[in-house]
This record gives sequence, C-alpha cells and structure tokens, in this order.
Amino acid sequence: MLETLQSFWDSSRGLQGPAGTAIRIVGILVVAWIVLRIVDRALKALKARMAAHIDDAEAAKRALTLGRIFHYIATVVVSLIAVILVLSELGISIAPILGAAGVVGLAVGFGAQSLVKDFFTGFVLLLENQIRQGDVVEIAGRTGVVEKITLRFVQLRDYGGIVYFVPNGEITTVVNMSRGFAHAVIDAGIGYGADVDQVMALMREVADEMRRDPAWAPRIEGEFELAGVESWGDSAVTVRGRIRTRPGDQWAVRRELLRRLKYAFDKAGVEIPFPQRTVHVVGGKTDAGTAAVAGS
Repeated sequence: MLETLQSFWDSSRGLQGPAGTAIRIVGILVVAWIVLRIVDRALKALKARMAAHIDDAEAAKRALTLGRIFHYIATVVVSLIAVILVLSELGISIAPILGAAGVVGLAVGFGAQSLVKDFFTGFVLLLENQIRQGDVVEIAGRTGVVEKITLRFVQLRDYGGIVYFVPNGEITTVVNMSRGFAHAVIDAGIGYGADVDQVMALMREVADEMRRDPAWAPRIEGEFELAGVESWGDSAVTVRGRIRTRPGDQWAVRRELLRRLKYAFDKAGVEIPFPQRTVHVVGGKTDAGTAAVAGS
C-alpha cells in the first residue's frame, strides 16, 4: 500500500497546473483519512486486547479513558499536518502563517486564559488518574457518571439522565465514589423502647443472609461492620453499620439491605419511630399558654 501511495505521489508531481494541484490535494486528504482510520482500528484492537487480558476493572477503565484521549490527539495532529501540506500545495508560504499564528496565539492566550486552564487541568486529571470513564464522581457541584473526558471538559450524566459538561478549569476538588471499593452505610433508627442489643443482632443476621444470597454476594466484598449506637435523636436511637462493596454498588446494596431490615424489624416487633410530641399539662390547664411541648 505504501508503495502504491509513493508511486501515485511521484506521478502526481509530474503534473503541472491546477489539475496536478487538485490531484495532490485530494491525495493528501485521502492519506490523512486512511491514517486516521488506521489509528482508530489500532486503538480499538489495543483496547480489545487489553480488556481481554486485564482482570482489574480499574485498569480497564483507565485504558478506555486513555484510548479516547490518544484518538483525540492523533486526530488533531494528523489534521494539522494535512492542512499544512494542502496550504503548501496551494502555494501559500507556511512560515509567515506560523509567525502570525504565534503572535495571535500569544494575544489569544491572554484573552482565553480559562481555555488554557481547562486544557492544563484536563492534562493533570488524566496524568494523575483522578477521573476515568465510567466513574461516579462529584465535581464542581455536579454528581454523575463520567461518560466522556477530553482535555477541555468532563461530561457527566446524573441519575435523572441530565447531562452536564463541566469545564476542567472549574474542577478544584474531585470526589470519586467508585475507586477501589466502597461502603454501604446503614443508619437504622429505632424507638427508645427497643432492645438495642436485639437490633444489632438483627442487623448482623440480615447482612449475613444477604452476603450468602447468590444474587448479591458478587457485589459484597466484606463482612458487616457494626459501629454501634451513633446518636440519640429527639424520637429515635440511631444504630450505624457498614458493609464493604464493589465500587459503584454501594447504593444498590444499601437499598436492598434497608428493605430487608424493614421486614426483619416488623417481624421481630422492633419499633421504627416517627416524630412524636409530648404535652405536659400544668395545673390542669391544656391551653397553649400553659402547655410545654417537648420533643419534635
């Protein structure tokens, strides 16, 4: 194929006039398109091979993200070279254009500092592996699944399906909720009359049953950790625990565990409290002026 392109280029060099120029320009554009197609297929093959040999989901995410960035860079580089070659075929000198581009670029750089900041921050995010495609993150006050990462912005989609385009320059803190592992934190509120030890035993039992469930066992990576009594509220005692899960599965595991705890508490007669109001009557009067209200 390379020999064919070389012979075509040599023969087109012998052509003079607009026809020869047009043929060479078409040849340049065709070669650029072929190169981009080759790069695209090579990256797809590389990603497929890496996905087949990488068991770590975290490494697979990083490979996918870097593949998209390399494709973007290759597209920019090949397109720039093609434009320069086309201009040279049209008889336009490249040196003055490059000089003018440098001056214009300097002027634009002062006026487009936010754009430069976006590219620099995007490069750092990728270099330090802070965000990858498929991660659940909170950035710039927005939370969602990372659908796309470029050197200029991060594309997020939240639970409601809304898409956010967050410029990299606005990202100061990255909260990554799907890196390595996660914890499903359970805060169970019980009435003051409930047996706390019984409730903690029920929470352990329900969590252990869920770990043995084939439908949920692959999502859970550790035993249930019971922290104990977390707080005394106005109408409830809060018992806290957590269970280690695969990254991204903490929300589903938490919802299912809460559902099972509700049935277990109902079966054992454990009171799930609701806001209550106690009225103390002074001197046999119950009007608002003599009633003291406690609780909420």
